[in-house]
Amino acid sequence: MRCLGHVTSEYSEFHAPQSRGTMVPVKDSLVNRPRVLVADDHPPMLESLIRLLSRDFDVVAAVTDGMSAVTETQHLEPDLLVLDIAMPRLNGIAAAAYLKAHGSTAKVVFVTNMRDREFVQESLALGDVGFVAKDRLVADLLPAARSVLKGETFISPSVSSRTKFS
Repeated sequence: MRCLGHVTSEYSEFHAPQSRGTMVPVKDSLVNRPRVLVADDHPPMLESLIRLLSRDFDVVAAVTDGMSAVTETQHLEPDLLVLDIAMPRLNGIAAAAYLKAHGSTAKVVFVTNMRDREFVQESLALGDVGFVAKDRLVADLLPAARSVLKGETFISPSVSSRTKFS
């Protein structure tokens, strides 16, 4: 199901996904801003991500599982992926690794409740990425997205202060 709409001065309404893998209508844009795909399997979180990102970015797709994130990324070629780590069908880290191995140049920000060192290190191994704790979404998501698009790494302070790296 394609839910991207046409360029207009009006905005689409936000709708929660009806089932796994469905796309969510997102707002249309009149300006050339970085294009973002968001993926999270919890509809309220997906809606929050869309709302936060829509101020500064064009959210071109929203999906509810990792396989759909891979498929839509290959089709839409967004500049940035905002991926939950724990999703059905394919987790966010595996989806990002697959896309990178297959030539995607999209930058990645992971959003998660998982703060285990192994998840942080596994995500950072993919290159310049962001790692945002979901409880810091409002404060950290936009700075993380901007940093990652500039080729920098971003880790939520609450994660970096609790995670020891060697």
